Amino acid sequence: MHVPDGFINAPVSVAAGVAAAAAVAVSLRGARRELDERTAPLAGLVAAFIFAVQMLNFPVAAGTSGHLLGGALAAILVGPYTGVLCVSVVLLMQGILFADGGLTALGVNITVMGVVTVVVSYAVFRGLLKVLPRTRRSVTVAAFAGALLSVPGAATAFTAIYAIGGTTDVSIGKVFTAMVGVHVLIGIGEAAITAATVGAVIAVRPDLVHGARGLTTRLKLRVGGALVDAPAAAPVPVAPRSTTKVWATGLVTALVLAGFVSFYASASPDGLEKVAADKGIDAKVEEHAAKDSPLADYAVKDVADARLSGGLAGALGVGATVAAGTGVFWVVRRRSTAEQAAAEPSAV
Repeated sequence: MHVPDGFINAPVSVAAGVAAAAAVAVSLRGARRELDERTAPLAGLVAAFIFAVQMLNFPVAAGTSGHLLGGALAAILVGPYTGVLCVSVVLLMQGILFADGGLTALGVNITVMGVVTVVVSYAVFRGLLKVLPRTRRSVTVAAFAGALLSVPGAATAFTAIYAIGGTTDVSIGKVFTAMVGVHVLIGIGEAAITAATVGAVIAVRPDLVHGARGLTTRLKLRVGGALVDAPAAAPVPVAPRSTTKVWATGLVTALVLAGFVSFYASASPDGLEKVAADKGIDAKVEEHAAKDSPLADYAVKDVADARLSGGLAGALGVGATVAAGTGVFWVVRRRSTAEQAAAEPSAV
């Protein structure tokens, strides 16, 4: 659903950019409460994993494909504020290095693919966890539902932005019907990928899944015929577990997906591209400012072999994203630690 340059007019693109910048600023502050020494590097890995899986377009209808948006996955794994930052890093890398998603439309893309998907998915996820049993399976079920609804939510948000600032005269009703219709199907794929990934991580390291924190249920005692919570036991000190194995496994998986599996992805246009072509939204599309990038269109320039070119581009993209993401989250974590240290003397 990467919006290219030319779909949305300049005033609305600027407004979306301001809104996206504000959301990123809020997320930077919120991420300080979500990240610690273990999760900061993992957040960079989540961004790289989303980048890799977004290269794996899957068919959803005749001549149409879809790909992961990633907001739900990031929010559940590392927290909603950090999730917005993860998707923003991915979109920035794609726009600058791979000419995917317009640079003037970056604010639109962050708002639609980052903010909206995170807000919708995490609201649904948390709402379901309040009524479902407090189990790991419930986390996976809630992740599926949140991811499923986040994609048509993003499609609706794009339609609303297009209704305000679209550059072509197209029936908004037809755009809405087409966008939501195809993105409901894409949402099924998004939900399956999100649930499978969350389920895999929670099976081996539930302590690293932000959405799974606090799953333990208080022991109940029967007193006078009524069930009451048992007194909370004193916490037992546990040495922090290393995240090196998880990080290495995740990075290798992302490299394999982007560097090898992506060659077999569907070549059909994604949902937005298909709707744009069918409805005439793309009548005023503009060439990407980074069209001459050495990695434009996910291929290494001057490498003739398509498989090798695409694989190298994918691997380089994973490396660039994990480096940029880890750097951002390391700085956020350092600032949080510095603020806590500065506040300690005043508490004495």
